[in-house]
Amino acid sequence: MHAVPVAVASQPPAPPAGSPQAAAYALAVLCWLLSAGVYIAAKWVAPEMPPWALCFWRLTLACALLLPIVHRHHEPMLALLRSRAAEVLIIGAIGLTICQGMIYTGLNYTDATTAGLIMALSPVMTMVLARIVLGEPLGIWKAVGAALSLTGMLVIIARGDLAALTQLQLNPGELWIVGSALCWALYTVLLRRSKFELELLPLVVLLLGAGAVAALPFYLWELFHGERSALHPNGLVALAYVAGPGGALMYYLYNRSVETLGAGRASMLLYLQTVFVAMLAYLLLGESLHGYDLTGAAFIVAGLVLANFIKPRQPVPSAA
Repeated sequence: MHAVPVAVASQPPAPPAGSPQAAAYALAVLCWLLSAGVYIAAKWVAPEMPPWALCFWRLTLACALLLPIVHRHHEPMLALLRSRAAEVLIIGAIGLTICQGMIYTGLNYTDATTAGLIMALSPVMTMVLARIVLGEPLGIWKAVGAALSLTGMLVIIARGDLAALTQLQLNPGELWIVGSALCWALYTVLLRRSKFELELLPLVVLLLGAGAVAALPFYLWELFHGERSALHPNGLVALAYVAGPGGALMYYLYNRSVETLGAGRASMLLYLQTVFVAMLAYLLLGESLHGYDLTGAAFIVAGLVLANFIKPRQPVPSAA
């Protein structure tokens, strides 16, 4: 669903239009527009294709499409698999198999707009898990931002009725999406800790392949229980989209933008995905934002601003 995240670093001011970086911004925006389209396509194809079948075929086809592009890196990719195959498989399974499978399952019970809003919480979850797993400092503003974003998520999944939380009257679709956001955050943290010695796009291809291998048992389980795909023309178009433009092309564009913009600016543009999901869901699926969606989104945005843009004041050294 997302491109593979990389470490966020501070970046210089954006250059004027017409420069290579301006083109890279356009590629990054297109990347997140294509990524948002995956939510729409997954919601569209849900009646015709079970969630784990969609997950397996998206990962498999995207990996197959990108594999020839990284042919010069096949030797270091094989070397990494020989030395750390289990680690690659576990990280790919968490971030690309379980994460996507939970999104596709959740979209059977909730709308694409709500799913996009909840997934915007994943960067804050990443900061909290990075504190727990990697020992990275959280800081007061990041902690307050995390609390605000968590409040926004609770407003959305309770549909504005916080009493539903105490009575456990929750939509299972929102809970699946929350689980997906948590898996994405864990995946991001584990990827940082692993520090694979491989360029970004070849690593993406390896993780896509690992995710496809991990999705195969879930796909076979669906087949064993009679949950088979019955794709009509619309479903075939949706599958082609999530594997091609929303899969292989999206990952390729993201990596091209990272090469020019750097990890920091390219990653921060991820938040455009939430806006694009809401716009596409309104135009193509007839969905509309509810009051509790807007309230929850306001809390999440406020939390993201506090966590990412407000820096603690540095002590001024005393004069000698």
